[in-house]
Amino acid sequence: MPNQPRTVWQDMQIRGYSRRDFNKLCTLMAAAAGLESTVLPQLAWALEHKPRPPVLWFHFQECTCCSESFIRSSHPLVADILLDNISLDYTQTLQAAAGDQAEAAAKMTMEKYPGQYLMLVEGSVPTGADGVYCCIAGRSAMDIVKEAAAGAKALVAWGSCASNGCIQAANPNPTGATPLHKIVSGKPIIKVPGCPPIGDVMAAVVVHVLAFDRIPQLDALGRPKAFYSKRVHDTCVRRASYDAGLFVESWDDEGARRGYCLYKMGCRGPMTYNACSVTRWNGGTSYPIQSGHGCIGCSEEKFWDNGPFYQHLPSFPGFGIESTADRIGMVATAVTAAGVAAHAVATNVRRGKGIKQDIAEGTEGSGKAGA
Repeated sequence: MPNQPRTVWQDMQIRGYSRRDFNKLCTLMAAAAGLESTVLPQLAWALEHKPRPPVLWFHFQECTCCSESFIRSSHPLVADILLDNISLDYTQTLQAAAGDQAEAAAKMTMEKYPGQYLMLVEGSVPTGADGVYCCIAGRSAMDIVKEAAAGAKALVAWGSCASNGCIQAANPNPTGATPLHKIVSGKPIIKVPGCPPIGDVMAAVVVHVLAFDRIPQLDALGRPKAFYSKRVHDTCVRRASYDAGLFVESWDDEGARRGYCLYKMGCRGPMTYNACSVTRWNGGTSYPIQSGHGCIGCSEEKFWDNGPFYQHLPSFPGFGIESTADRIGMVATAVTAAGVAAHAVATNVRRGKGIKQDIAEGTEGSGKAGA
């Protein structure tokens, strides 16, 4: 097909890469997407035969933190994705073109590759006052979204802004900030929430679509299950302190210095689904809780309106019942005390039996000696 873009392997050959380099790329991409080694042949075939997807990346009501996070992805390197693996035809942040030239590039992709291009959206879309709060090239963000989505193969909502409106949609939401899925219908939409989302997670989503020509498996909220199926709390580095009832009571107290659980300081890890505690940030170096700050639940809808960040919520499901941090601490202490008491009783019983046995053996021995 004359309008078909080059495949990844064709593009790598043009750039002087060897087959060995191609195989290394396949392994790296599989690891980034959390895929098993058994799918490597399928991945290699896809990158060798399927064309690179054209990509349009739009920016609306946002602070560009999603792009900042994406360009710091470490596995695989974002430069490899942008320059070698996808055809990034339009992005207001990273492209060299500007003005009419930039807009012409977006329009050409929509006309040349209908039903083939991937649409990435960063930022919420204002709907108030006919969308005048965010206009690009004389057009409202709402009009741009509807036009581009009509011919897109799939859409990706980067960050909490595009996924659920984020801070712009906070009460009273004067601009009418609206998430992508409430404006576009009839198209696959992948939500990658977070403020910002983890760069490596963003890269892995693009890798999955690139390699398998389909969106990854999503949860009930439209998020990739591979990264949003567990709570931050489930694999937290401070989970042991939580289970033991050891909590930070005030900033810079002894508990804080010892790395105790931050739940009482407002941490929302127990009700936030994200891969922060597993994938982590900055090349897997750390994440907020590990660094000493509680999770603010930025990947959950309406996190900005769910009360003060530094005041813990009164209760949440835990240990099969509704428990508070105070209750957990008391229960943990009680269980520990009960365990110590039980151990002491068992020790005394064993010791008493041992004494009786020694007496019995001693008496029996004396009788035999006298005989």
